[in-house]
Amino acid sequence: MVKLRLKRYGRKKQPSYRIVMMDSRNKRDGKAIEELGFYNPITNETRIDIAKILKRLQQGAQATKTVQNILNKAQIVAKDNN
Repeated sequence: MVKLRLKRYGRKKQPSYRIVMMDSRNKRDGKAIEELGFYNPITNETRIDIAKILKRLQQGAQATKTVQNILNKAQIVAKDNN
């Protein structure tokens, strides 16, 4: 199954994340199929390619809970009650 999830990078105690599309069986920091955005929890900075994310969600990719929360805060997708 293909998922939209976070890939961690950055220094120790200073995480930054890329929002990526990858196979759910891959490691967290493994090879991504496509990079779709960026999230920095320290500065609360988010950069998202909205068109690519909506395209991938329509194609059947599942967003993880954390990515779903980021997308909800950015008002890209409606809140999901699952």
